[in-house]
Amino acid sequence: MSGTSAGPAVLAVVGAGPRATGLLERIAANAPELWDGGRELRIHLIDPHPPGPGRIWRHEQSPLLRMNSMAEDVTMFTDASSVIDGPVRPGPSLAEWAAQFAGGPRHAPYAEPADPEVLAELRTLDGADFPTRRAQSAYLDWVFRRALSELPPSVTVVWHRTTATAVTGPADGPQQVSLADRATPLTADLVVLAQGHLGSAPAPEHRAHADFARRHGRFHLPPEFTADADLSGLRPGEHVAVRGFGLAFVDLMALLTEGRGGTFRTEADGTLTYLPSGREPVLHVGSRRGVPYHSKTHYRLQGPPPPLPRHFGPEAVDALLAGDRPLDLRRDVWPLMAKEIGFGHYHELFHAHPERTALPWPDFVSAYDAADWYSDAMTALVTAAVPDPADRLDLDALDRPLAGVTFATPDAFQEHVREHIARDVARREDPAFSADLGAFLALLSVYGQLPRLVAGGRLSARSVAEGLDGWWHGFFSFLASGPPGFRLRQLHALSRAGIVRFAGAGIRIGTDETTGTFTVGSASVPGHTVHTTALVEAYLPRHSLDRTEDPLLRHLHRAGTLTEEVITDATHTHRSGLLTVSPADAHVIDPRLGGPHPRRIALGAPTDSRSVAAFARPRTNAPAFRQNDAVARALLRTLSARHPAGTPEDGVPTAGTR
Repeated sequence: MSGTSAGPAVLAVVGAGPRATGLLERIAANAPELWDGGRELRIHLIDPHPPGPGRIWRHEQSPLLRMNSMAEDVTMFTDASSVIDGPVRPGPSLAEWAAQFAGGPRHAPYAEPADPEVLAELRTLDGADFPTRRAQSAYLDWVFRRALSELPPSVTVVWHRTTATAVTGPADGPQQVSLADRATPLTADLVVLAQGHLGSAPAPEHRAHADFARRHGRFHLPPEFTADADLSGLRPGEHVAVRGFGLAFVDLMALLTEGRGGTFRTEADGTLTYLPSGREPVLHVGSRRGVPYHSKTHYRLQGPPPPLPRHFGPEAVDALLAGDRPLDLRRDVWPLMAKEIGFGHYHELFHAHPERTALPWPDFVSAYDAADWYSDAMTALVTAAVPDPADRLDLDALDRPLAGVTFATPDAFQEHVREHIARDVARREDPAFSADLGAFLALLSVYGQLPRLVAGGRLSARSVAEGLDGWWHGFFSFLASGPPGFRLRQLHALSRAGIVRFAGAGIRIGTDETTGTFTVGSASVPGHTVHTTALVEAYLPRHSLDRTEDPLLRHLHRAGTLTEEVITDATHTHRSGLLTVSPADAHVIDPRLGGPHPRRIALGAPTDSRSVAAFARPRTNAPAFRQNDAVARALLRTLSARHPAGTPEDGVPTAGTR
């Protein structure tokens, strides 16, 4: 940055959802140390959706939609586990915040949410419940307002309820942020891009299906955020091909069943029965694996937390980066990742359920540390120490439960998947299998180590494309990002009612010009084909700077002022569609400058940081909180250096939003 200014420092933040809220909280936390009270700082938040929740978590969505995390596993605040340079400022998790409302208004230190349904939910919310997204919206709104209240008087926050369309300006001068609803752009010293998850225009393969649907008067929905999708074109009783069996499907399922007036009844034996309204379509759902994501665990650890990381932490990543040949994720990295996940699993098994083990823990862990994951020694150790195969961790079997399995009839396959779902839910709700939660926690730890490995540039291009962004992302989501158990019990009931039909693994979607229908087949039931009059791609759109729906990123991309992550080597080129930022400080890489742009920073989902979610489980040293703290401190230092202490401009409010 060149020169200094006597006027107020100005920071523009594009996007006002959870990621921007977390950054604002860290600015408030670090301001007493790094911001002179005599300086004025004006922060512009630019987002058409409410600050705090943003678009994804806004209140204005169906009350049927839920989080896939328990209330006690959601926080926006640093805690004793956070390894940061700034001050730790603990705050309540969603569950702890909601508990303040349990006694009614006389006992609540926080303002009550305006929506009476949300308030009623919060008053009865248990830490092990899976809240509605509206409850999370209320929590995020409160976190945002708390962050505002903790800013010093010299810091003003202004919310612009509009869309940022462009950023221009030299690397050594002020930045101009154009807004959709005003002719004059905002002038800022620094700009932070924090738009969160973004939509994309349909990819070529989806455009072909869209063209087919238009020609034949059929319904087609490309990848989209389900809460935003218009599903009114799906007719009662219409047969619908659905590709994708993750959270987007679960939302779709809820909106097209309960959302259309159907109800679930709990029978005397505890099972659910679905009572249709008659307005539901029939969903034929399949995916690569052919089964839904694993249910979220609905219990707590029974033993002490596993000391993570152990086998795949900073030292292991350093050793991988120190080599002199390209790394392959499955060959070189996955064995260490798998061993870490296994450590979390067996740590919980041996400490919480020692009666189901045949060796003392010290003996087991000593041998475990010495053995490679894929080795005869490891196989022999686990076989000897863990007598019941149900207690052993078989990641390959978990990954592809239908591999090599075929069925003679569709009905036989339906029954098999229903049994799979019932077993999965029962296991994930039985504390006797809490070793699965130990594995889950280790899986999260592994996820947090991967960005450094990618940033180190040692993974081969094909390995990033097919291993990291392909197989690993799907495997992680399949194991760790599944729905709560009650959703899978609902799916079981919908299957028995004939509203959902399981299409199988390796789903194949085709078109039949003669009948004007989509065709659905899979490897699970060879020779069986279903014809449907609608197709829904039930998964989120992939990141794509070429096709992004965000006007600001589209402008920067077309102007050549940002860089798409492209990893290339002698055998492969991988274009991830992600915005490249500098690993140390998240500055946007500008190809015109040959490096980081000193005045533009980008955080969150559209960037190649990966693994940096906006909120986190408590006590996990969350990567997002670490990045938020580092960026907030850098922003305050940079702005302080540019703007010496002086008298604030007349007529500028000192705190709050408008």
